[in-house]
Amino acid sequence: MYQTFRPLLEALERLGVDPQALNRATEEAERTGRSIRAVLINDHVVTEDQLTEASADAYGIKFVDLVGYQIDPAAMAKIPLSLVLRHRVLGLSVDEHEITVGITDPGDVVALDDVRAATGLTVRPVVVARTELRKIIERLRREENNLGDVAEALRAEQAAATPDLTTAGDDAPIVKYVNSLIEQAIVNRASDLHLEPTETDMRVRYRIDGVLHEIDTVPRHVQSALISRLKIMSNVDITERRVPQNGRITVQVNQRSVDLRTATLPTVWGEKVVLRVLDTSGINLTLDALGFTAANYERFASAFRKPHGMLLVTGPTGSGKSTTLYATLAQISKPTINIITVEDPVEYRLPGVNQMQVDHKAGLTFAAVLPAILRSDPDVVLIGEIRDRVTAQLAVEAALTGHLVLSTLHTNDAPSTVTRLIEMGIEPFLVGSSVDCVLAQRLARRLCDWCKQEYYPTAAELAAARWPVDHLPTPELLWKPIGCRSCAGTGYRGRIALHEVMPMTNELEELTSQRASAHDLQRVATSQGMHDLRTDGLAKAADGQTSLQEVLRVAA
Repeated sequence: MYQTFRPLLEALERLGVDPQALNRATEEAERTGRSIRAVLINDHVVTEDQLTEASADAYGIKFVDLVGYQIDPAAMAKIPLSLVLRHRVLGLSVDEHEITVGITDPGDVVALDDVRAATGLTVRPVVVARTELRKIIERLRREENNLGDVAEALRAEQAAATPDLTTAGDDAPIVKYVNSLIEQAIVNRASDLHLEPTETDMRVRYRIDGVLHEIDTVPRHVQSALISRLKIMSNVDITERRVPQNGRITVQVNQRSVDLRTATLPTVWGEKVVLRVLDTSGINLTLDALGFTAANYERFASAFRKPHGMLLVTGPTGSGKSTTLYATLAQISKPTINIITVEDPVEYRLPGVNQMQVDHKAGLTFAAVLPAILRSDPDVVLIGEIRDRVTAQLAVEAALTGHLVLSTLHTNDAPSTVTRLIEMGIEPFLVGSSVDCVLAQRLARRLCDWCKQEYYPTAAELAAARWPVDHLPTPELLWKPIGCRSCAGTGYRGRIALHEVMPMTNELEELTSQRASAHDLQRVATSQGMHDLRTDGLAKAADGQTSLQEVLRVAA
């Protein structure tokens, strides 16, 4: 067995990989029967880049970077999808006599022989990175059941008889289409899936990195079947079309379970359906991963390190408030403290934390359950959202009686959070003495590392952006989005948080007691070192993490 991958190991040695580590990996592969490549990668002996480079070197063939590579559709079509999925190979280019095939293991002679037999052409292998190959193959697999086939099959079914969706099997066209739609949303990192009826058809859109993208259009005759299928999966009343309904779907994608929250809404053209993807598998619940600057992190950490007081995170829906609070809980959670949360809904399950979910039908609201929580000897209490005066009053009292209270509020910035609590009916002196810190945040799209391009900003461009020269040095370089295969042509991949951290200092507490305006609070907080959302975003644009246009879009 060793002889089969000896050229690869020798190539890795030439790259400087420790020979003893390679020997241990070889023994592990022979002992367990695992692929040597899987052992090398999964046991962190080598990086994927090292393995790819060594594979090309070992077999004396070319390496092709699939990011930005123009793949010939005719070459892809030459190899049957079943063969692509089985051997993880991909047709890249083709001529009359030869097909170029991307493969991660050029020593896999069975795969190359099968391609040669299926195409009848001479096969010229090239080495490609495993991650990029997997992305393309997953996309091909999702596109196997395209909408045109679904619509045509449904027309045939409806011409014969109305399909019985309640008993439709997994091979039914509408079932295959809905499954593909949901799977594609999850794989593409969409946070929401929108199905919106119009006068002539139904529009399908994904929200990816906070921005909606139209990805499909469903013929009007498919609309009823599509909505009915989603209702069945969500376990809601399939016959009720006049009132909004809420449900939940659990699906299996790539060997992991993903929950989706379903909401229907009657419109003039039919029912609109929105599916919120609650996929927590890729969430990194650590504060270090949330993009805090060193100064903002220290200001924020000084609040959650205290044994009591209130810490509020503010921003619009979808601005990452829950993720920040969960990361904060993960930071402070330890066996010596009792943490209780009440949420609507519970999005992440945290070990060592007592989590409750509100149930409005049963009368289990934030205000109703908080007194019971406070009788359960908590050290830390997380309230999903402060929505009314009663909840706000209970939260303030908890913060003043020796508990650390974490919650969210819908306000535009940190200073206006203080005035919002006063408008809710909380006495100003109680707000000033209970609130320790307010964190306002927004999410901006992160520039794709593969294709972002630096450029020299003009003075007019910086002036139009109102660059805060008093707080930030004028940048010589900025970066802009270009678009490539890795980011689906958008120029952005993932998101980064912009923060505005306002600790409650003695001066701010005194202003709060005097019912000062949000503008006065902002002025004093800024003089004490607070950077507003736009300034924080511009600093991250200067650092190459996002673009100037993106900062102005979310924090103008």
